[in-house]
Order: sequence, then structure tokens, then C-alpha cells
Amino acid sequence: MSKKELRTDKAPKAIGPYSQAVMAKGMVFLSGQIPIDPLTGGVVSGGIAEQTRQVLTNLKMVLEEAGGGFDNVVKTTVFLKDLGKFGEMNAVYGEFFGPPYPARATVGVNALPKGVEIEIDAIAVLAD
Repeated sequence: MSKKELRTDKAPKAIGPYSQAVMAKGMVFLSGQIPIDPLTGGVVSGGIAEQTRQVLTNLKMVLEEAGGGFDNVVKTTVFLKDLGKFGEMNAVYGEFFGPPYPARATVGVNALPKGVEIEIDAIAVLAD
């Protein structure tokens, strides 16, 4: 099997031994994104809505590098520090995804890198 690393300067750089995304057999596996502004390298200010919007924007930039978009996403995993903010996150999430919606799991976690409120990863399919 061949796999290809995907990388773009329009999303935060990987800060460890992993790729922003990997493509294999028409599938794109996107690493979790946190609300880092790729221009400043800092966490975006604001609450869960602003952080969710930045995370999804970062994922969008990596998807575009792969030649796809949110219509290609089949599965996401959302990691939230506070499940009480699920409704706010979900409202912003709905701005980025339309029917048929990807499958999704949402997990409450104790902590995330850089003290952020949210991280989202995704799987997309570019070819049937």
C-alpha cells in the first residue's frame, strides 16, 4: 500500500511525529486539529464557538490540500473539554457540514493540548 503525506501552510504545522493528514487508496485521514491560528501560531481568542470555527477552518484547509472538502468527510471525532458546551459546538459544526452528515463521535476529555476547549479529527473519501 502506498500512502502520501498531506501538508499545507494554511493550517497549523504538526508539532510532533505525525502528519496533518495522510492519503491512502482515495481516503484521507486528518489528524486532530485544535484552534490554532496558522498565521500567528497562537490559540484563537474567544469561547467554544470561536474555537470550533477555527478548528473546522483548519480541517478545511487540509482537506482542500487533498483536493476535497467537507462533502467528502464520512466520519469525525470531536473531543470536548466541557460536554456542557456541546450545543454551542454543534451549532457551529452545522455551519460547515450539510446532509448527508458524516458519522460522528463526541468524547468528553479531561484536557487537550495548549489548554484548548476542542479538537476534531476526520476521515474523508475522495474516490469511490
